[in-house]
Order: sequence, then structure tokens, then C-alpha cells
Amino acid sequence: MIALVKRLGDLTYGNALLMLALTTLFWGGNTVAGRLAVGEVSPMVVVFLRWVIVAAIMLPMQWASIRREWPLMRPYFPRMLLMAIFGFVGFNSLFYIAATETTAVNLGIIQGSMPILVLIGSVIAFGTKVRLLQVLGILLTLAGVTLIAAQGKLEVLLALAVNPGDGVMLIACVLYSGYTLALRNRPQVSPLTFFAVLAGISAITSVPGLFYEMAADSAIWPSLQGWLVVLYIALFPSFLAQIFFMRGVELIGPARAGVFINLVPIFAAILAVSILGEEFKWHHGTALALVLGGIWLSERKAKE
Repeated sequence: MIALVKRLGDLTYGNALLMLALTTLFWGGNTVAGRLAVGEVSPMVVVFLRWVIVAAIMLPMQWASIRREWPLMRPYFPRMLLMAIFGFVGFNSLFYIAATETTAVNLGIIQGSMPILVLIGSVIAFGTKVRLLQVLGILLTLAGVTLIAAQGKLEVLLALAVNPGDGVMLIACVLYSGYTLALRNRPQVSPLTFFAVLAGISAITSVPGLFYEMAADSAIWPSLQGWLVVLYIALFPSFLAQIFFMRGVELIGPARAGVFINLVPIFAAILAVSILGEEFKWHHGTALALVLGGIWLSERKAKE
């Protein structure tokens, strides 16, 4: 029986498609968790508890590796500090703040724009050359995000009246795209060791946000539902999804694995409608098609 379970585990962990599908499912579920957290636990408390739990799991697991590889990481520590502050704490703080103002469907679709934001950042930061198809992809994706921000109404767009939550979510995506670009020059240590250190930094740097909420008397400590949401966020989108994504990249490479991120807005929409009962309107479907179509165009390889 033990041998059978081990065999099934090996087959599962060796299946890149399953690893990456579960990763994007967990990330899509994070949008629903963000909405379920509203009124049950405040955004900064979520961020603080999330990274404390992840750090408590990862640091003991990776401590020997951290000590062994620290000489390689030490010169990069200022960069890693900024990556944790903006990519983990900043992104998640704005994500859960946005969840108090907009729907999970909107959160997922706007989050789906991140590959395009990374492409734009690559052009600005590294001078990456873009093809015509990539430019068209950028324009399509931006059109989809604009449609969501305008709530499918021309008068809203003309009046430049954007839902605050959608605007905050877009800023969050810009922060995480910056973190993604910074990964290009990260220290050459094992991914899990690197993630463990960033989780520890994030746990510490999330404290000021928690203190701010407490000083403003807006902190909400978790109810029973709040704790369930926090545990889901910590264990699935944060912990398991990171491990599964790294494993998927190891099995099939970063280029093919990156395409699976396109599933996040799809899972987010399905879960939001089925769990939260959110309404899926025509502009959601149109925006989703524009975002995914834009990403598809931008990722097409140039013809030989």
C-alpha cells in the first residue's frame, strides 16, 4: 500500500501538465479567497499572516540550503529586499485591497494581463525587440483591461470614471511584473531556497502595513471563515503553487510553463461564478477573449 501511494506520488509530481494546471487553479482561487476575506479579515492582516505561515513552513525546510548558499545571495540582498517588498508584500496588499472594491471575475481578468506587462517592461528595461504580432497582442490585452475598467460602458470610459478596485489591481499587476523582470538577474541558487528567503523577508516587511491598519483602527483579525481563507491563501496559492510551478518549469521549461498562466483568468471566472455567484456579463467574456487573444499573439514564435 505504501509503495502504491509512493508510486502515485511520483507519477503526480512527474506530470508537468497536472502540476501547472493545479498551480493556475490555486492562483485563480486566490481571487475568490480575496472576496471571501472581505469583512472577515482585513487586507494587511491577510498579507502578514500569509507570509508568516509560509515563512514558518519554508525556512525550517530550507535552512541548511540557505546557510550553504548564503554567500551567493548576500551580494543580491538589497535586490531581494525590494523584490519581496514590491513583488510579494506590495502586490498582495494591493490585491486584497482591490478585492474589497471589485469582483473576483475582474481581479482574474486584470491579473491575466501580467504577461503583457512583463513584455512591455522587458522592452523598457532591457531593450527587448518586439514583433508586430506582439504589438498587436499588447493592444488587444490593453483593450480587454480597459473594457473591464470601464465596466463595459462607453460613458464610464469617456468620463474616465474607473472602478477604484480595478485601478488598484492594475497597479498591483505592474508591481508583480517588476518582480518578474527582476528574476532575470536573481542569484543562482536553488529556487526553493530563494523563495524561502523572500518569504522570510516578506513576513518581516509586512509588519509596517499591519501596524498601519492597527493604528487606523481598521485591522480585522480573522473570524473562523477568515482563518480558513488565510490558511487557503498561505497553503495553496503561496506554498504549493510555488512548488508546483517550479516543478513544472523544471519538467518542460519556462517558455512552455509560462503559457499555463493564461488559465488563471479562466479559472478565476469559473470559480467566481460557481462559488460566489457573481454575474458573468458580456464585457467579461469580451475582455477575457481580448486578454487571452493578446497573450496568444504575443507568444507566437516568429516564422522561420
